[in-house]
Amino acid sequence: MDIHAAGDLRVSDAEREPVIERLQVAYSEGRLDHDEFDMRMHLAMTAKTRGDLSKVLFDLQPVQYEGKRKGGNPAPWTGVGDGPWTGAAPTGEERVWAAVAHAIGYPTVFVGPLVLMLWKGRSSAYIRRHAAEAVNFQLTVLLAVIVTFGLLGFLYAVTWIVAAVAAIVALAGGSFRYPFILRLIK
Repeated sequence: MDIHAAGDLRVSDAEREPVIERLQVAYSEGRLDHDEFDMRMHLAMTAKTRGDLSKVLFDLQPVQYEGKRKGGNPAPWTGVGDGPWTGAAPTGEERVWAAVAHAIGYPTVFVGPLVLMLWKGRSSAYIRRHAAEAVNFQLTVLLAVIVTFGLLGFLYAVTWIVAAVAAIVALAGGSFRYPFILRLIK
């Protein structure tokens, strides 16, 4: 019988997930630029062995663990938001609605996330948390554009990138907080 080194073992989707979450956190913290983030995400999603997967995170600080996930596995501390999501593990539907709250903010300004927060936020604290964050972000950007008499109008063209990162984190079941915004809704 042939014994393989741990790095030669094939990886599963479940082993890729925490690596992808760590890359998202590193990108949101500014540790990775956009091109490097894209490259590492591609490498993580196409990694065949544990050795391939470990190379993706070689220069990033390790993930700290806090809390438990379904099945007793530790939930990664993402470093994003108020802390790890401490409620019940969000369902797939909740994660999709939370991602929609961030994504719908760009074309509808703050109205889309606000409607979603009032509609779906009643039944899910996870959706409400993400929708409230999206509303606060869109209101902050809108106020910045109004105060500068439209000089920061290009800001709306850039906000979709930040909203896309927030949507990815929400879809992964994580918590996300936009930096430097007014938190009018708690």
